[in-house]
Amino acid sequence: MATHLKVSLAQQRLDILENDRVVRSYIVSTARNGPGEKKGSECTPRGLHRIRARIGAGAPIYSVFVGRRQTGEIYCAELARKYPDRDWILSRILWLSGLEPGRNRFDEVDTAWRYIYIHGSPDHLVRGFPDSHGCIRMKNADVIELFDRVPSGTRVWIE
Repeated sequence: MATHLKVSLAQQRLDILENDRVVRSYIVSTARNGPGEKKGSECTPRGLHRIRARIGAGAPIYSVFVGRRQTGEIYCAELARKYPDRDWILSRILWLSGLEPGRNRFDEVDTAWRYIYIHGSPDHLVRGFPDSHGCIRMKNADVIELFDRVPSGTRVWIE
């Protein structure tokens, strides 16, 4: 069964497709700055990608990650008040790598080295409109469900 993901920037939705049939959809939040591939733009890159790494297997829901490492913290309202400007990466990380040289791979447009992920975020920040710094934010239960369904190497189309 050929499983791949499709992210719609216009609809703020991520679909799991099996044999080109949608089997599950999730509301997401992509970049506040819209689509774009350039390093430093804080835009969500378009085109064909793959999941290069899956990070956080078995971590508790709401686990906090910084630099792709668990901090030992669990996200809560008190922690949010303590660090009001933190870009929260929670629960699981699916690190993306572009597959189109010159568009989203290599040099100033490399998705992987822009550290673009599909990741958990405080659930109240995933409202179906663009508000991230370039990544694809998901609700925590949703990103855990997705993480458990897709292996490294899964293709991801972002449009």
